[in-house]
Amino acid sequence: MGAVTDEEIIRKRLLIDGDGAGDDRRINLLVRSFITWCHSGSQEDGYSQYQRMLGTLSQCEFSMDKTLLVYDMNLREMENYENIYKEIERSIAGAHARIAECKKQILQAKRIRKNRQEYDALAKEIQHHPDRHETLKELEVLGKELERLAHIKESVEDKLELRRKQFHVLLSTIYELQQTLENDEKL
Repeated sequence: MGAVTDEEIIRKRLLIDGDGAGDDRRINLLVRSFITWCHSGSQEDGYSQYQRMLGTLSQCEFSMDKTLLVYDMNLREMENYENIYKEIERSIAGAHARIAECKKQILQAKRIRKNRQEYDALAKEIQHHPDRHETLKELEVLGKELERLAHIKESVEDKLELRRKQFHVLLSTIYELQQTLENDEKL
């Protein structure tokens, strides 16, 4: 193995230390202080060593309490984020439902628009034709004209029939006259 560099040592210390509060160093310092306190010769040195150990222990307890508070805060934040996530999911589901409803409304609006366009086209076509009252008047006038023309036709047919009969009588008379002339010539 190669030589361990200072950077790697610092990196390992930071990884072991966690959030960088120096807990590992404090615990090592507390253990050394305890060993020193156990081997201390005088009472004054022992008392000062004891006070240092209590200070270090207080720092460790404070750090532990702080870590627990951070842990609790993180748990609450996770719950908060989960609630926010659920609320976002509900909002997304609501948005999907609103989008589906809007699509239905768009389809209905398109259908209504198409019907209106067809209605407008039919209305324009109807506008080109006369209204019912005028049409009935025209039909009445045309009916009277048709009646008059029927009378004229009847009268013309009667005249034609009369002329046909007269023509037939004329032809008969001519034929008789011709026969008479032929008989006269023979005599």
